[in-house]
Amino acid sequence: MSATGGTKAIVAALLANVGIAVTKFIAFLLSGSSSMLAESVHSVADSGNQALLLLGGKRAKRAATPEHPFGYGRERYIYAFIVSIVLFSIGGLFALYEAYHKWSHEGGIESWHWLPVVVLVAAILMESFSFRTAIKESNLVRGKQSWVNFVRRAKAPELPVVLLEDLGALVGLVFALFGVSMTLITGNGRWDAAGTAMIGILLVVIAIVLAIETKSLLLGEGAEQQDLVAIERAITAGPEVERIIHMKTLYLGPEELMVAAKIGVPSWESAPELARGINAVEARIRVAVPIARVIYLEPDIYSVAAAEAGTGAAADTAVPQSQDASGEAAGRPGV
Repeated sequence: MSATGGTKAIVAALLANVGIAVTKFIAFLLSGSSSMLAESVHSVADSGNQALLLLGGKRAKRAATPEHPFGYGRERYIYAFIVSIVLFSIGGLFALYEAYHKWSHEGGIESWHWLPVVVLVAAILMESFSFRTAIKESNLVRGKQSWVNFVRRAKAPELPVVLLEDLGALVGLVFALFGVSMTLITGNGRWDAAGTAMIGILLVVIAIVLAIETKSLLLGEGAEQQDLVAIERAITAGPEVERIIHMKTLYLGPEELMVAAKIGVPSWESAPELARGINAVEARIRVAVPIARVIYLEPDIYSVAAAEAGTGAAADTAVPQSQDASGEAAGRPGV
């Protein structure tokens, strides 16, 4: 997923939410609508979330250090997880509290009665522009996936987060418009409270979905099935490898995949020949899956007896440690 596309969607959402937050808060001060207050806080939380995503993207670009030899790519996942916490606590729980308070102290909209409606309609238009940008950027990388699968399987968190936030913002605005309109029609402030409660429940649900999906990325996810197949084909496409004994993959960041595999190789006459063979395999992997940037290949002599025993050990004729390519070729990311 392109980091540029994610940044464009984040900036569009940030600009929209800052403007919307200001207008909503002014409308709350003038009208006293609890839905407007809940929506104001929601927009402030969303603006903070977009700032966090931008910060996470910037910090993830730092170079690797001895303390963090694989770099900081997964920091983008951490900030996306923080976003879910902010959305849950500041957005969702505050709206639920405000709904309870408004329900307990029933009161209609005090003044500037139709101002909240005008502000909400304008906010829907601005939020629609942000949502349209997020959809457009997502379609560039979504392929043929459904939207549900895109949100669940995307390795770069920014676009799914912005999509869910913008969707939640639009639905929340509709809820607020419903509550405010019914309060104006009936004069009963509990409709306003009901709209606020609906906003709170919506934000809590979205926050939980974001937390679950981001947690999976934080724990570490492997390559998608199509990439696994491509990597396996690349490894076994030449004469250098007889079979894959076992293989594991792990996303070090949204755009960096690690591949580690023990491969069964034929008996090579010299270590330089073995090293050249492994380099050729690594080159094929990078062509097949460009994000496979960190590759560790351990050469071994396949043993049927060992495989049946489940030990994964090599046969007695395996290349000795001092002569294999584990330090020269297999024990480093590749050249």
